[in-house]
Amino acid sequence: MKKSVHLFPRLKREMSALGERLKLARKRRRISAVLLAERAGISRATLLKIEKGDPSVAMGNYAAVLSVLGLSEDLGRLAVDDVLGRRMQDAELLGADSGGRVRG
Repeated sequence: MKKSVHLFPRLKREMSALGERLKLARKRRRISAVLLAERAGISRATLLKIEKGDPSVAMGNYAAVLSVLGLSEDLGRLAVDDVLGRRMQDAELLGADSGGRVRG
């Protein structure tokens, strides 16, 4: 049974673009899909889903592919700069009221 993951159109495009970038990275390194899948410990079918940006594939599988391609440092950059979270925290620390206005 296929997992159903509902994403907003923008996120679907971003996932698709990620898959394409991973496929290009694999091809630049002249690694076959079979070999990359084997090294990542996933099936070739799962790799093909990743290269299409399928959101139903577990994030750990994406991480394994990034690692084999030598791109795992990119994982360390995810959500590093949480601008929205910091703004929310700063507003709370400055004493914002429940309407979001900062008390003086």
